[in-house]
Amino acid sequence: MNQVRDLLYLLLGYLSGCVLYAEVFSRVFHKEIASAAKDKNPGAANAFVHGGFWCGVLTLAGDMLKGMVPVALYMHYLPEALLTPLAPLVLCAPVAGHVFPATRSFKGGKGIATTFGCLLGLLPFWTPVLVLACIFIFYSTILRITPNLSRTRVTYFTLPLGMLLMEVPLWICFGTLCMTGMVLVRLHISTEEREKPAVHLLWWT
Repeated sequence: MNQVRDLLYLLLGYLSGCVLYAEVFSRVFHKEIASAAKDKNPGAANAFVHGGFWCGVLTLAGDMLKGMVPVALYMHYLPEALLTPLAPLVLCAPVAGHVFPATRSFKGGKGIATTFGCLLGLLPFWTPVLVLACIFIFYSTILRITPNLSRTRVTYFTLPLGMLLMEVPLWICFGTLCMTGMVLVRLHISTEEREKPAVHLLWWT
C-alpha cells in the first residue's frame, strides 16, 4: 500500500515538473523565450533575459514551487519512519519532469531552480538546500568558475559529496544523486555555446 502511494506521489511530482513555466509565462507576456535563447533552454535565466523582470520572477517561482509542493506534501503526510525505497525517486521526480518532460518530447530545462525547490520541500530540514546554495556561492565567489555552464557542472559534481559530508540521510543523498545525474546529462546535451572554463580565486581579478 505504501509503495502504491509513493508511486502516485512520484507521478504527481513528474507531472508537476513537466509544466515548463517559461513557456507558460512567455504566452502570458507575449514573449519568445526558448526559441530566442541560444541554448533553447526553457528556464528562469532565459525568462529574465528574453521575457523581462516579471516574466523571470514568475518563471523562477513556478519552477521552484513545482518541485517544492509535491515533495512537501509527501513529507507532510508521511512520517520519515514509513519511507519506502521509492522515496529518493519521489524526491527527484519534479526534476525528471522538468529535464525530460513527456509533454515536450523529453527536451526540457536544466533543472537548477527545480532542484532547489525539491530540497526546499524537505523543510524544516534545511541542510540539503543550504549545502546546494553554499556550493553554488563557493564556486561563484571564493573559487570562481566561469562560464555558468562549467560552474553549474562542477557544483552538481560536488553536491552528492557535500550531502554525505554533512551526514544528510541516505535516502536524500540517493535522491540528490539522481537529480545530479539528470542535470549533468541535460548540461551535456545542451546546445549552449561551449566557452573555455576558467578558475579565479577570490583575491584575483
